Amino acid sequence: MKAFVYPGQGAQYPGMGKDLYENYPVAHDMFEKANALLGFRITDTMFSGTDEELRQTRVTQPAIFLHSVVLTAVAGSAFAPAMVAGHSLGEFSALVAAGALSFEDGLALVAGRAAAMQRACGINPSAMAAVLGMDDTVVEEVCASLNETVVPANYNSPGQIVISGTNEGVAAATEELKKRGAKRVVPLSVSGGFHSPCMEPARQELEEAIRKARFSRPVCPVYQNVSGMPVTEPQEIMSNLIAQLTSPVRWTQTIQRMIADGAAEFIEAGPGSVLQGLIKKINTSVTATALAINS
Repeated sequence: MKAFVYPGQGAQYPGMGKDLYENYPVAHDMFEKANALLGFRITDTMFSGTDEELRQTRVTQPAIFLHSVVLTAVAGSAFAPAMVAGHSLGEFSALVAAGALSFEDGLALVAGRAAAMQRACGINPSAMAAVLGMDDTVVEEVCASLNETVVPANYNSPGQIVISGTNEGVAAATEELKKRGAKRVVPLSVSGGFHSPCMEPARQELEEAIRKARFSRPVCPVYQNVSGMPVTEPQEIMSNLIAQLTSPVRWTQTIQRMIADGAAEFIEAGPGSVLQGLIKKINTSVTATALAINS
């Protein structure tokens, strides 16, 4: 069975989507529609901006979402999923690809999410760090033992978990995790502590927008970050999406469940190849490739 997966923040690169825009009318139209809906020409930054310009929060998240959903649209009949999932931001791309959300509503929610997260970072100074070479249970124990706000945020693959919280919480956890034998604890270059209680202001803001959007039953199960389980009911999709900003991304558990449910071939639709690498670390018996389109 084929599973399509969609990347999150960090997958962006200068020039992303330019070839699609220039070679496929459907892509050209979708990009121009996005420029109009966003109120600025995001394509200018995507196609010719610098790394630094692409890292602006208001650009990064819509840019990755756009690349992913446009690539899926261009793929046409090559997009034939038995199931879909997306990593953090990528969950919105997956929902649009599977028909649970319209392109317009998906883009509006992603743009609103980016702005809300940026505002939350200003309210609650916070950070993230990747913990390498340590069992998930130990990371969970260390975070729970501290008096500061710090939690497991991304279960990316066995031996790779991201922690998130206040600056003090991440610093305290980093020190303790190193004492407990973590191979490395690497600070991440992000603007704040995503998928932690520090994002509560953004969660409240986004909840209002999500409840106003129209959700439909997807063409296939969507495996959502909050539970790692397959979902098809619109109300449940909405509830999980609202919880996502302050809950961990259970990517390892998601992929394991998809494999248990029959996924043998994973296809990454979007910029970069981060998810392909993580999937191969989670289970070596499945294939993970990039979505190929006919020229």
